[in-house]
Amino acid sequence: MKSRETLIRLKRFQVDEKRQQIVDIESMIADFERMASDLEQQVKSEQERAGISDVTHFAYPTFAKAALQRRDNLQASIDGLQGQLERAREDLAIAFEDMKKVELIEERETGRERDLVAAREQAELDEVGLTIHRQG
Repeated sequence: MKSRETLIRLKRFQVDEKRQQIVDIESMIADFERMASDLEQQVKSEQERAGISDVTHFAYPTFAKAALQRRDNLQASIDGLQGQLERAREDLAIAFEDMKKVELIEERETGRERDLVAAREQAELDEVGLTIHRQG
């Protein structure tokens, strides 16, 4: 009984851990998207200031080129995190299923034990009733 309770606590901990991983990854993605958006605005501002929007132009601002490269790197990181997020969600679903299986087993066992106790109590009451009936 005690080991099953420990197993249930472990499974719940694993589910909570997977949920936290998802929150962390989603937070990182949001931060990276915000940074990429800021870089995009900086590039537009620099292009307007220089009057050149053609990246291949010889006088294209160096800062804008560097910002575009950083934005592209952030997007690559976002893409990688999206894959991690998908795997983390799959892991959460598996961990949740495992937890539910253990909880259902515990619930069935607890129900069986209650049924056994109730049956014993009923048998004792029946015995008492028969004893009183025989004496009367």
